[in-house]
Amino acid sequence: MVTHTAKKVHILGITHNGRVFRPSDWAERLAGVMSQFRPGSSRASSHISYSPWCVPGTLNGAKCVIVSPALREHNVMAWDFCMNFAHDNELQVQEHTVATAANVVSLRPSTHTQHPHAQTTVRAAQQGTPVAAMPLRAVVG
Repeated sequence: MVTHTAKKVHILGITHNGRVFRPSDWAERLAGVMSQFRPGSSRASSHISYSPWCVPGTLNGAKCVIVSPALREHNVMAWDFCMNFAHDNELQVQEHTVATAANVVSLRPSTHTQHPHAQTTVRAAQQGTPVAAMPLRAVVG
């Protein structure tokens, strides 16, 4: 369970038994699904960008999704979706304060990405460019 004092929550692409979560672009897919939840209102356009409350990244070399508790305040069902995704797929979840989150997370493409558009998608997210959503499908392998 995540405490209400957490400043950032990282859903890691590593299962509780240490296996790497697949597919390799799961973080971009989850963040793409959550892109409609953002400050203000969702954008009415054919392109989307990641929500500032749910973005893909890396933590100590592992793919992760960084979820802000502001998402819980905005839409508790969206927050529950992310936390249930982690729970259902047995993914590790870590809480970080602002100081530790700033020191350990970098939003950059993974060098071992298998999905051909994943690096472009992450790079676009870094630059604030709209990106296309990909369907969410979870497989551990």
